[in-house]
Amino acid sequence: MKATAIANANIALVKYWGKRDKKLMLPQNGSISMTCDGLATTTTVDFGDYENDIVILNDEELQKDKEAIVAHLDFIRGMAGIKQKAKMVSSSNFPVAAGLASSASGFAALSLAASKAAGLNLSKKELSILSRRGSGSASRSIAGGFVEWHRGQKDDGSDSFAESVVDKNYWHEFRMITTIVTEAKKKVSSRSGMAQTVENCPYYDGWRKTINNDLDTVRSGIKNRDFTLVGSTAERNCLKMHALMMTTTPAIIYWFPPTMQIIQSVMLWREEGLECYFTIDAGANVKVMCLEKNAAEVNKRLLGLNGVIKTIICRPGDEARLVDKHLF
Repeated sequence: MKATAIANANIALVKYWGKRDKKLMLPQNGSISMTCDGLATTTTVDFGDYENDIVILNDEELQKDKEAIVAHLDFIRGMAGIKQKAKMVSSSNFPVAAGLASSASGFAALSLAASKAAGLNLSKKELSILSRRGSGSASRSIAGGFVEWHRGQKDDGSDSFAESVVDKNYWHEFRMITTIVTEAKKKVSSRSGMAQTVENCPYYDGWRKTINNDLDTVRSGIKNRDFTLVGSTAERNCLKMHALMMTTTPAIIYWFPPTMQIIQSVMLWREEGLECYFTIDAGANVKVMCLEKNAAEVNKRLLGLNGVIKTIICRPGDEARLVDKHLF
């Protein structure tokens, strides 16, 4: 009863911010993302003769912070009709809880590995729905390439899942350069930040009124490989989301000084003719979108900025998948 899965993180081009059902992790709006081949989590799950669930993340055994993972294992045990405790070992090749979608790849890999170890053979849709129960954005990391998470309408969440808009090879020239300006865990989690924003941001209704247009524009831009349309819309959508956070009470500001420097630099480079756009999730680390032909130059300039620790150049990546090599 052991299985290992690899799932990639995803970076949203049209953001999800806010839940309409916290238990089922149902979003207030749909979203579109790119699955990133350079940001991966590998997870091995074994159900067996353990007294308690053991959770090891990046070589550290969790004690106090494993409730969400154990709850997800409990849900999978219920689906499979088993009672054995589990040992879970997980490793990510990028910083966790730093605005780089580590929970997305983490819960997608956990869902695939644990469900397989428990004897379940779930469809991609079922895996996306299961992953969503752990972390909303994890629903998107089950699929590869460019992915849309449907908001859905049903109260039970059965129509809120993610699927590929196009596969990873359709627009292979697209690049997402992740800049690392901090590897520290952010002070306000995405989950609490969303709840706070929905509760009291005076501009949240405006966000909801414009989101479907952003989805339609980016979806069309991806299918037509229109980089200017996708990049500019994603950048604007990102700024709208952070404007919500900043106007929440108390204000949520994830940005550090290097974050702002990257934003201003990208806008300047674009004016100079080097086409690139930025997007930022709930954190300080900026992702810069460009095409393959400009990736080396954009990356060189990013590494030359003060405060940029390192960069990771990502192509559209694979869907979550099982592998034979276990972590233990």
